[in-house]
Amino acid sequence: MANSKCRWQCPEDWSEWTHWLAAGLHARDRWRLPVLMVGILFAHGRRTVTTWLRAAGVSHDFQDYYYFLAPLGRKTKSVATRLFLLLLRTLPLPDRLLAVLDDSPTKRYGPKVQGAGIHHNPTRGPADQKFLYGHIWVTISLVLRHPLWHTIGLPLFGLLYVRAKDISKIPEKYHWEFRTKLELAAEHMLKFAAIVMAAEKIIWVVADGAYAKWPFLKPLRASGVIVVSRLRKDARLYDVPRQPKKRGRGGPRKYGTKRLHLKPRAAHPLGWEMVECFAHGKMVTKTCKTFLAT
Repeated sequence: MANSKCRWQCPEDWSEWTHWLAAGLHARDRWRLPVLMVGILFAHGRRTVTTWLRAAGVSHDFQDYYYFLAPLGRKTKSVATRLFLLLLRTLPLPDRLLAVLDDSPTKRYGPKVQGAGIHHNPTRGPADQKFLYGHIWVTISLVLRHPLWHTIGLPLFGLLYVRAKDISKIPEKYHWEFRTKLELAAEHMLKFAAIVMAAEKIIWVVADGAYAKWPFLKPLRASGVIVVSRLRKDARLYDVPRQPKKRGRGGPRKYGTKRLHLKPRAAHPLGWEMVECFAHGKMVTKTCKTFLAT
């Protein structure tokens, strides 16, 4: 700067956003969050609190900022929720957002690792290991199409799943309760969907066939969330029901009367079509067949 006495000021939009994020904090210390965020933005080198404070020009009262981080950590969920809602309303995102749900294993070693256990290995290597010892995380990611990097996934939630037989190994002071993967996924997906709908957007969820079960599908369907998943090979399918003009007692039909079988449908040569799609970093041609069923 030409004049050492002049001070740089944040843009008006940035100041408005940071103060809105700090609105849920205690009124006595909420003004410190915008200062910290400026330091995070301009810090270089190691990403530590010291570098943040140095970049923000904090010197004499730096200890108060360290004390401020403790209550801020307890408000992480509320601040992150506000931040995500701000991004949804500010960024030029499409009206329909796509979330991906899957299991992510992390190998751990040693008998003192809390929450670890023996799980099925979803990504077997050359050794064909059917099981692994470690943690299983139910992960929820937001999938976006980047103009340069194409399809990318931004992780939002990492939910630790602990088997019922491993609950006893966790100290009682944590009050850990057993919940299935479907319950974990449904609970947090509903929270995510509520934020997306508050931003007046539509949410679709893509999940593996393991999540295509009623404990996960039923609450999401009741909330208006569309789930795309894989059909079981023994799925009981029927055609779309035709509603009569004059209906008697009872509700409308949910299933048709004609049974549909996947194997004959796939074996029949008619109905197949070629589609262009983007997969594994390049455009490829896939053969597919579509039909309506209940």
